[in-house]
Amino acid sequence: MIRPKIVVIGGGTGIPVILTSLREHHSKITAIVTVADDGGSSGDIRQSLAMAPPGDVRNVLASLSSIPEIYQDIFQYRFKESGSHFDKHSLGNIIIAAMSEMLGSNYNGIQVLAELMRCDGDVYPASEEPLTLHAVFQDGSEVAGESHIADVGKMIDHVYVTNTYNDKQPAPAPLVIKAIEEADMIVLGPGSLFTSILPNLVISEIGEAIKKTKAEVVYICNIMTQRGETEHFTDAEHVRVLHKHLNAKFIDTVLVNNEKVPSDYMDPKIYDEYLVQVEHDFEGLRNEQVRVISTNFLKLRDKGVFHDGQLVVDELFNIVLGQRKKK
Repeated sequence: MIRPKIVVIGGGTGIPVILTSLREHHSKITAIVTVADDGGSSGDIRQSLAMAPPGDVRNVLASLSSIPEIYQDIFQYRFKESGSHFDKHSLGNIIIAAMSEMLGSNYNGIQVLAELMRCDGDVYPASEEPLTLHAVFQDGSEVAGESHIADVGKMIDHVYVTNTYNDKQPAPAPLVIKAIEEADMIVLGPGSLFTSILPNLVISEIGEAIKKTKAEVVYICNIMTQRGETEHFTDAEHVRVLHKHLNAKFIDTVLVNNEKVPSDYMDPKIYDEYLVQVEHDFEGLRNEQVRVISTNFLKLRDKGVFHDGQLVVDELFNIVLGQRKKK
């Protein structure tokens, strides 16, 4: 059987769960990863070296890697807080920074590292250069910087990106558009709507390519609402925001979890950005002209709420193989 070409777009901790399960299904994977993160270890390295933030790329590389687990643990190791320059830095972030500097390109550094880590799939930063994410709120005010957006406490109207260190129009990294054009399926998320998914789509060439693609575009809706981003959002409002940003109803299918999260299961001290479960608005989803697949995608672990990667990917394969039969 020919391996379906599946492109996954996003950032944060959501897409590695999907990528790991996709790898087990032997699909031909391309991950397109946001470069607008400016917080934590990634933000410090980004500012110190004027390079694209490595954290989201690091997690994606690890999820696609077939090197022994002990090597992956070393790559993902995060230094403890001890008053040193390495405080809370991930070793993988430092390695990505070193490879990027050595090869003179963040993109080239990631490609060589993906080969060294024996990744089953391609990993592309959305852009070769670091981007600054801007949020415009419904009252017309604006803030720059992904790490600052949630703290403002206002409803977001829209987001856009600029190059952090020059005035050029943000452009996609090499092969990003080609991967979208050749895909059988485009998967958005799961992940933070305004700060992990949209920073990729509002790069104009990427947005246009997704609107033109003949591939099935699938959005994996978040299970929980997020502080400072999607408070009180229904699943339909998530989709409406995506469509608004590209000025087109480009999503074909939405996966929504219908399993109830047990009350008081999530530990708010650990997962303080997540609020309540996303409510369903099936009429609103119909108005957005999407097909809805509503089933149990829930996985509970470590006092947190996650998507079950295996359940999600089983559904993705049902879709992509079903599309092939129609052709």
